[in-house]
Amino acid sequence: MVDLAYPPSVVSIATNSAAPSPSAVSIAAAYSHQHHHPHHQQNQQQQLVLSGGKEDLGALAMLEDSVKRLKSPKASPPGPTLAKAHVDSALDFLADWVFECYGSVSFSSLDHPKFKAFLNQVGLPPLSKRELATTRLDAKYHEAKAESDAKIHDAMFFQISSDGWKPKEYSSHAAAGEENLVHLSVNLPNGTTVFRRAVFTSGYVPSKYAEEILWDTITEICGGSVQQCVGIVSDKFKAKALRNLENQHPWMVNLCCQYQGFASLINDFGKDLPLFKIVADNCVKLASFVNSKPQIRRSFQKYQLQEYGHAGLLRVPFRNFQTSDFGPIYTMVEDILTSARALHLVLLDESYKIVSTEEPIAREIEEMMRKPQFWNELEAVHSLVKLIKLTCQEIESEKPRIAQCLPQWEELRVKIKEWCSKFHVAEGHADKVLDKRFKKNYHPAWSAAFILDPLYLIRDASGKYLPPFKYLTPEQEKDVDRLITRLVSREEAHIALMELMKWRTEGLDPVYAQAVQLKQRDPITGKMKIANPQSSRLVWETYLTEFKLLGKVAVRLIFLHATSCGFKCNWSLMRWISAHSHSRAGMERAQKLIFISAHSKMEKREFSSDEDKDNAEVFGLANGEDDVLNEVFVDTSSV
Repeated sequence: MVDLAYPPSVVSIATNSAAPSPSAVSIAAAYSHQHHHPHHQQNQQQQLVLSGGKEDLGALAMLEDSVKRLKSPKASPPGPTLAKAHVDSALDFLADWVFECYGSVSFSSLDHPKFKAFLNQVGLPPLSKRELATTRLDAKYHEAKAESDAKIHDAMFFQISSDGWKPKEYSSHAAAGEENLVHLSVNLPNGTTVFRRAVFTSGYVPSKYAEEILWDTITEICGGSVQQCVGIVSDKFKAKALRNLENQHPWMVNLCCQYQGFASLINDFGKDLPLFKIVADNCVKLASFVNSKPQIRRSFQKYQLQEYGHAGLLRVPFRNFQTSDFGPIYTMVEDILTSARALHLVLLDESYKIVSTEEPIAREIEEMMRKPQFWNELEAVHSLVKLIKLTCQEIESEKPRIAQCLPQWEELRVKIKEWCSKFHVAEGHADKVLDKRFKKNYHPAWSAAFILDPLYLIRDASGKYLPPFKYLTPEQEKDVDRLITRLVSREEAHIALMELMKWRTEGLDPVYAQAVQLKQRDPITGKMKIANPQSSRLVWETYLTEFKLLGKVAVRLIFLHATSCGFKCNWSLMRWISAHSHSRAGMERAQKLIFISAHSKMEKREFSSDEDKDNAEVFGLANGEDDVLNEVFVDTSSV
């Protein structure tokens, strides 16, 4: 007997051994009756014990329902009847969606009972997982491959884009030893980018291996006509693989990714600018103290809840973190800035006063936090890193052409000078760091494209639109001559230089120059952008026909992309790839899925992953606008 006056670990319900199995409803009723009338159970002669307690009643009801349906099965109500053509079309769309979103949507999702019920409700038959992973996948892959090949063969020349050799800034998606995805794409003169292939790597990748992959991709596309490949842009291997290929094949212009160049500046400043080291040391000292002292930590989290509605530890880099990677330091700086108000309230708390009387480090921390200089230095570092990160985001989204490289570096140089002035930082130190990175990334083709692109022609006093030679250094002017003569035959070099001199003195007809430089407002971003980006190249092919050799060089240079940023693979798919990396069939299927997904996204010019969009749209709704520094800096004199 179980005393039901207290919640039992098992449920005892009376029944008659000769009676049929009770219904779930009757059991529930009996349980309810016994629960409210404990004395009633004394009259029961036999007990049915449910070991899971009252939670078992739902499961028992499901069991009984299943038995009833098996004894007297009834067909599910039929859904709407669709014509075969409509069914086939709907299933094709459904399959395309699964392929293009694979990683976010898996084949096994199709077996979910709710999904099957949905298909039945709208009048569609179930979609076979096996059919989807075999015949439909193969058909969609061959269709996408044929479209891609047709676009490449329609172009006179192209550029190879190679991205993924180097993890993006602060990327921590893939653990050591996991498969990494390198994607190879083809940039065409008309502004289109088509996906070519994926290469899976793990761990250290030798430069020679990358060089072989790049050259194999070129010969696979061109066959014997390798001069169709004008060049390569890659996020790594500038010093070896790219340079070797360019030296072996002098018609090629091989660039390192502009995004990576700017992103690397953050670590450069972290390593070489004294201010960054001072801020890093101060932040580690403060964050470690707050996290490690129980009284201070409890007080800090109390004020976090009071001020922000959430609480947590300040994120401190691991002891063995790479000092060349400023990412963990920047995360800690952001945490301290966003928690500034709570940290100042901690100083006023009684618990801090007690600790400060016992420990000298607490008095040091308090003295440091009360100085405006500490917060100004934090703001300075945060401001510069944020400036560079925003520049990287613009590069990633706008995918600039090679002629934009020099103006972008100059624009950043001006902004860094303004930053130095605002935060009283020695301009010479910052300029030295910037120059060092600029020289590492610089390619002579930057200067040549800047001079040949009509987008950058400048109107002089006489009304002529002339190339901007005055913005080049003497060495960069020589680079223009050297690059142009390298891209034509030795016999034609002097003719090309004569045409360059004519371009320098005559420039472009003002009407055509204004047409090329015409801007319109982007309806999405609101920024003014070039109305027709292809006009820079087209004006050389159609109007400037007297420049036979210079025009040939110009059209092959102007369209070149300066960044390799492109298709992003879902990390859920990457984890699946890593788990099946030793299966030939699994890797072939992964190649096809990646190709279909990349082909679709590049056609729609959607380069972000589904996870990125979810983070921006879903979590962004909860967090609202970027409020990192919103109401953070308080008047330290009042503390």
